[in-house]
Amino acid sequence: MLDPEGSVEHQPASSFPKVLLIPLAMLLAIAALLLLAFSATRQKEPDFYTFKVVNIRGKLVSLEKYRGSVSLVVNVASECGYTDSHYKALQQLQRDLGPYHFNVLAFPCNQFGQQEPDTNKEIESFARKTYSASFPMFSKTTVSGAGAIPAFKYLIDSTGEEPTWNFWKYLVDPNGKVVKAWDSTVSVEEIRPHVTELVRKIILKKKDEL
Repeated sequence: MLDPEGSVEHQPASSFPKVLLIPLAMLLAIAALLLLAFSATRQKEPDFYTFKVVNIRGKLVSLEKYRGSVSLVVNVASECGYTDSHYKALQQLQRDLGPYHFNVLAFPCNQFGQQEPDTNKEIESFARKTYSASFPMFSKTTVSGAGAIPAFKYLIDSTGEEPTWNFWKYLVDPNGKVVKAWDSTVSVEEIRPHVTELVRKIILKKKDEL
C-alpha cells in the first residue's frame, strides 16, 4: 500500500505483547516489594530487646545491648516493705551471675503506694550507696495500666501478668522472650534457680561453639 508520498507503508509489528509486558513487570515489582515488606515484618517481630528506654541519667538507650544475655526486669521502689530484702538479693544475684551473661534491669516506679517519690538522681544515689547496686537502672516510669511504657506492655502481654505492686519480676531469655513472671511476694532466692539455669545454657552453648 502506498502512502500519499508514494512510499510503501510499513505495517508496525504487533505491539500486543509489549502492552502486556509493562503491567506484568509492574505486578512483579509490586509482588517483590510486598515480599520484602513481609519478610522485614517477620524479622522485626518485637521482643523485649527491640525496645528503647530512658536510663537513670536521662539518656535514651536501646535494650538491644542486653541481647544474648539473661535479664531479670524489676520495678523497684525505695520506700517499700520489700525494698531492703529485694535490693540486697538483686545485687547479690548481679554480683554472682553478671554482667556478661546476666543483668538485673531496674525500673523505678511510683505507681504503687507512692513509694518511689524521689528524683532519678536521688533514686540512683540511694541504690548505689545503700546497696552498692551495680546493675543497670532506668528512669522512673510507669509500668502498669494505659500509661505503661512499651517495654513493660510487652512483658505484660507476653505473660498475662501485670504489676500490681512494687518488685514484680520478669525473667527474659537471651532472645528477648519472657520466660516467667513473679509477684512481689516471691523472693529473689526462689527465682535464682530459674535464672541460673538460663545462664548455664548460655555458658554451655558458648563452650560448644569454641
